[in-house]
Amino acid sequence: MTFHPQFREPSEPCEPPGCAVLAMPSEIDFCNASGLLPLIMTAVEQRSDALRLLVLDLSGTRFMDSQGVRLIAAVRCRLPDRTLLRVVAAPGVASRVLELSGLRRDVPVHDNLAEALHAESGTAA
Repeated sequence: MTFHPQFREPSEPCEPPGCAVLAMPSEIDFCNASGLLPLIMTAVEQRSDALRLLVLDLSGTRFMDSQGVRLIAAVRCRLPDRTLLRVVAAPGVASRVLELSGLRRDVPVHDNLAEALHAESGTAA
């Protein structure tokens, strides 16, 4: 199954300016993680002039291994300095993998999209 990232408009009426939400696939593992990074970065580059906040939405991700952690870390490193990264990961496998890996110390992880969109902006460096 091929995943083509597409930005979707958040359902929140008070979306911060310059915010984009990217829904991630149901599985992120060895088979697809290496191909996701260029797709995500291409999507980001298409909005690079106005993008201030990127939210990776893993709420539909039912399985993720260490390759998913590497993917998120790579996205974080490649984003422009002015763009913050936040992750939505409801309690489950993806959230637990992010916790066990320690990535939550570097990237803010929220339980739902509303929290990610309206969190204080100083949470990520």
